Amino acid sequence: MNIPSMSLKDKVAIVTGSTKGIGKGIAFGLAQAGANVVVVSRHQNDCDRVAAEIAQLGVETLPVAADVTKMKDIENLVNSTLARFGRIDILVNNAGTALTKKAEEITEEDWDRVLDVDLKGVFFCAQAVGKQMIKQKRGKIINIGSILGTVADRQVLPYCVSKGGVAQMTKALALEWAKYNIQVNSLCPGYVITPMNEADLRNEKIASHILRKIPVRRLGEVEDMVGAAIFLASEASNYMTGQSIFVDGGWTAE
Repeated sequence: MNIPSMSLKDKVAIVTGSTKGIGKGIAFGLAQAGANVVVVSRHQNDCDRVAAEIAQLGVETLPVAADVTKMKDIENLVNSTLARFGRIDILVNNAGTALTKKAEEITEEDWDRVLDVDLKGVFFCAQAVGKQMIKQKRGKIINIGSILGTVADRQVLPYCVSKGGVAQMTKALALEWAKYNIQVNSLCPGYVITPMNEADLRNEKIASHILRKIPVRRLGEVEDMVGAAIFLASEASNYMTGQSIFVDGGWTAE
């Protein structure tokens, strides 16, 4: 029996939101598995810094500043990647944002900010990269979802809505693009300590509320997400599409 490889040697991976948190961890993990990595965030200096760090692992990197809510930036991201590498094998749709606010206090601006990044941006990045993958007749798209796309929590309503949308988007794209040998899956973290939520998770009251819901009784670390991402990016997941993998310490098992 031939066991599919988890190696990503010489693959080309775009990771949005990859200068901090889960995105940065996944970018490093893909590079450690052999992939060349396109580092993406809104700020060029941050992209340059992280790309230089990843390059020390012996892979090629390309830093590209892009705002995933802007179509011109997405187009430039794809074109820059193709100009450098000639193809795109992997897209990790990680860029995201959130806010903590009571439902009755959410403004239109709040709503648009979260949905534009977490849902609209995810789709149009997938669409732009998907067009190239269709030409290639292969590709891996990993949408970063959340447990809050399946179970809700208080005071994060727009985030819950956006991640629920990502789960359905993942299924719909998987169905449409399966005939092109493109696998589309979602990696759904539980509560992971990142720069985006560290202040909240260090709050004793909030952390206590969250830990009661996690069977393994600890918060996630960025490193906990990397193995699943490598699996979804590799040949080992070739027969898997339209699925959501929950890496959540058992939260959604209850």
